[in-house]
Amino acid sequence: MPHSKQLSAKTWLDRLECSSFALPLLFALSMAETLIVPIPIETILIPWMLSHPERRWTIATVALAGNITAAAIGYWLGVLVMDQWGDTLIGLAGSADSYESFAQQVRENGFSAIVAVGVTPTPLQIAMLAAGAVGYSFVLFLLAVTLSRSLRYFGLALLVHFAGDAALGLWRRYSRQIGIALLVLAAVWLWFAFR
Repeated sequence: MPHSKQLSAKTWLDRLECSSFALPLLFALSMAETLIVPIPIETILIPWMLSHPERRWTIATVALAGNITAAAIGYWLGVLVMDQWGDTLIGLAGSADSYESFAQQVRENGFSAIVAVGVTPTPLQIAMLAAGAVGYSFVLFLLAVTLSRSLRYFGLALLVHFAGDAALGLWRRYSRQIGIALLVLAAVWLWFAFR
């Protein structure tokens, strides 16, 4: 029975890899993770990179491109619509307290604050809105996001390179449990965001 589960996960990843929509889908999912759904894209990247290690750099690059594109959109939302829809956007991205706290961090330590959020699995939504709303430099914002998310995605590709088969074995053994845990996290987030 465990073997069939492993086979189905591998088959799904192989189908994804062969699809002409795989990379555009990854780009869109990376954008969605940055703008809307704070579930780390690594849940897709890790098994995909493990199953197709020859494409790990391409996968990391596409995820990074989607992330940077979404970060730029989020920044300009902070610049252009915070006065009108700020309460709604902040409510979707987090809380007013976390927004105010991060806005103060951006004013005091902009670049390092954004890099810190970008490296961790912390949702980037509040950082994007705050950076735009306080008028932090767009170029420095993008540079901080690019640097931090490059560390995450290309660091993950390096981890796959060095951990390889051992990591793939762990993924195959626990992929179902991880998938269930992620669905529960998504449901909890949606309940808190839209209740």
